[in-house]
Amino acid sequence: MSEQNQRNKVTALTLWAALDRDPTSAAALLPALTGWHGPVPVGLQPDAEAIIDALFAPLRAAIPDLRRQTHIFMGGVSAAQEKGGADGASWVAGTGYYTGRATAEVFGIPATGHDLRIRWGEFLRFDASGQITHAQTIWDFVDWFDQIGLPVLPPPRGAAHVFPAPTAYDGVLTAVQSEVVSEKTMALGKTFIFGGLNSFDETDLSSMGMARFFHPNVKWYGPGGIGACLSLAEFETLHQQPWLEAFPDRKVMHLESLFAEDRLLAASGPMGVVGSHGGTYLGHAATGAPIEVSGIDFWLRTADQFTENWVFVDMIHLFQQMGVDLFARMKAGA
Repeated sequence: MSEQNQRNKVTALTLWAALDRDPTSAAALLPALTGWHGPVPVGLQPDAEAIIDALFAPLRAAIPDLRRQTHIFMGGVSAAQEKGGADGASWVAGTGYYTGRATAEVFGIPATGHDLRIRWGEFLRFDASGQITHAQTIWDFVDWFDQIGLPVLPPPRGAAHVFPAPTAYDGVLTAVQSEVVSEKTMALGKTFIFGGLNSFDETDLSSMGMARFFHPNVKWYGPGGIGACLSLAEFETLHQQPWLEAFPDRKVMHLESLFAEDRLLAASGPMGVVGSHGGTYLGHAATGAPIEVSGIDFWLRTADQFTENWVFVDMIHLFQQMGVDLFARMKAGA
């Protein structure tokens, strides 16, 4: 399995290099692609040409000096169901920043002359022959809006713009990693997600037992609008409690991927969390609307707990389901 994983990682790096150099050239590397979930307003695109035209080419055209920074890079075989072993799907995932300065409007976002640090997260699914068949990308548009002075949500409770690479650890795993270490990370991840996150009794945060899984000094890097929490206490008070008050019945239900490599764990899914909008969230009163959370996560395990967590939520998509158009707010502010 390590040989296949290494081959997939080489393919992913080749694809990203092509997308960064000339997005149109990347289409030839995606002959088996059947669906790519981009962030709203891009959404699901059916093939390589469509996702390049809708997502990657416009970004490259608007930011001529665009550069990719990769903070985490990993792969593995998914086991995304609560019960059972591997589901047979091979994945490669990464996250980091795009940097550069926009010289033209893109996605309706004005060029303001600001130096940008656009946070990206991406998951690529491979078939047995090593072809990419499916992908999910989230860019942190809300944080982008904040950077150019066009905020669309209240100031985050957590620290803004805090999205570092793994602390004192090389998160770019290009070499073969220990399967024993990876299996230990995976075991903790499954217990955490299906036995911790899904155990909330809708009354008491302690029902989730987060202190078992998160180190007291865990660093939790949430998306724009939420911000970073720099301890377990901050995580529980600044993010977890408001989130659970707003979506008390939410469950991790439809993950597309969950895999580990070395001490890193990754999960993704355009409908990975489902629930309903039952309480006020970031100033928006409860609507009772059903919600699906499109998300991407990376965790770093140290010993028997997670010490860092990089979290992506497609906040544009989330608020869209609550009847709020954050892109329209941004444009109105401009």
